Amino acid sequence: MLTVIEVDRLNFSFGRGVLTQSVLKNITISIHQGEIVLITGPSGSGKTTFLTIIGGLRQAFYGSVIVLNQQLINSNEQTKIKVRQQIGYIFQQHNLLKSLTALQNVSMTLEMHNAMTERQRLDRAAEMLEAVGLGNRLDYKPEQLSGGQRQRVSIARALVGKPKIVLADEPTASLDKQSGYEAVSILKRLAKESQTTILLVTHDYRILDVADRVVELEDGIIKNS
Repeated sequence: MLTVIEVDRLNFSFGRGVLTQSVLKNITISIHQGEIVLITGPSGSGKTTFLTIIGGLRQAFYGSVIVLNQQLINSNEQTKIKVRQQIGYIFQQHNLLKSLTALQNVSMTLEMHNAMTERQRLDRAAEMLEAVGLGNRLDYKPEQLSGGQRQRVSIARALVGKPKIVLADEPTASLDKQSGYEAVSILKRLAKESQTTILLVTHDYRILDVADRVVELEDGIIKNS
């Protein structure tokens, strides 16, 4: 099975000298293509920090973090950009642009794909919104959608570019039980169809059964992997 994330003895700290605060301690984990891994643990345990390092959004200096065959430890910006271009991101607060429709929010992600025409981008975005059950909401702006629907738009946005990996940070935190479970179930179904790897940080124990594996991170240490 193809390994897409290989982390070995990753350490990360904030601050310097006497103010140094160790956040991640000797993290070692392998994640494979098409695998859905949930990371749980109390607030302040380093979950989001770990996710941002994997996503090339934060620089780390100690250990080894190989994502899609790229070493991110002490990496340059070009390396991180190369990795980020193959990753879809889902955030707790959706981060949708309020002035744009659902269709525009999703199609905008495809603008970096220079080979696609605007019509092709819009058609692909519409297909993705249809796949998450929002085919009848293409022209709705975020304030016209429920919280669950907005999160579905963010899932469509994350997947529309056919990423190798999707990173999700507390994607159900602002949703009720049913909406949260539906959103994550849609994400799982679509990712399994395309063999996309999902790394999802959550406090929501209601969605653990969608995972292939649950990893607990506590005080910067992986308790089980």
